[in-house]
Amino acid sequence: MMPTSRLTDIQGVANDVLAAWAGAFQIVPFTSRGDGLPLAEAYHVTPLLRSAFEARGEVITGRKTGFTNRDMWSRFGVDNPVWGYTTSNTTCDLAATPAISLTPFSEPRIEPEIMFGLKSPPRPGITDAALVDCIEWVSLGFEIVQSIYPGWKFGAADTVAANGLHAALCIGHRHARAPPMENWLRELGTFTVDLSCNGKLVHHGGGSLVLGSPLQALRHLVELLAQDSTNPPLRAGEIISTGTLTLAAVVKAGERWTANVTGIPLEDISIQFE
Repeated sequence: MMPTSRLTDIQGVANDVLAAWAGAFQIVPFTSRGDGLPLAEAYHVTPLLRSAFEARGEVITGRKTGFTNRDMWSRFGVDNPVWGYTTSNTTCDLAATPAISLTPFSEPRIEPEIMFGLKSPPRPGITDAALVDCIEWVSLGFEIVQSIYPGWKFGAADTVAANGLHAALCIGHRHARAPPMENWLRELGTFTVDLSCNGKLVHHGGGSLVLGSPLQALRHLVELLAQDSTNPPLRAGEIISTGTLTLAAVVKAGERWTANVTGIPLEDISIQFE
């Protein structure tokens, strides 16, 4: 059990994060303050954030994973994937969302991601085939991330304390996961994606950049939660966003972003910002 003084500090961290979101301002990273914030202790902030979300009427819709794309690690000073919660206030369907305002977000960026809807909770150590069988649907969507830390300068613990830098989850068409299973196992690790802004290519990527496959990003999350005595495991019905398929890109009002995929039976997606 953690000392009372540290628990008080953890509540202070949560309060600072919630205030930064509410006021759309940025703060000094916790890892740069005093004795810093160890990664293990940062996950003690997560249930406090969840309680705050639920206290204001939000429903937890799932989890977002972050930094599953190793190309992002050296750029942002992290060396492990992280996760945070998505809620009814941050989750939307692209088909019902003609535009998204960037006003509430600090230094927003866009990430094309594979998203899974769970029909059953995955267990640690199961086979890839069994893991696929836990998935009810697959979608290509966008996550909007933000940094409450100036200039996107932070440590891994700071990203956890800020709920994985999550801002919004925009889900494309949900495809029921249908046989043959072998196709999903192969295509999730081999498909490619082009991320474009106003018709101009910005980044190229694909499933292999996400820990080898978005399926392996889901596995990593399951294993991480199995070692976490503070936060609950995944449950049926949760939406899991598996991490960016390209480098994250800075977004501005007035832009239209598109993700075009090749090698997997999912539609291209677009989003407008205002």
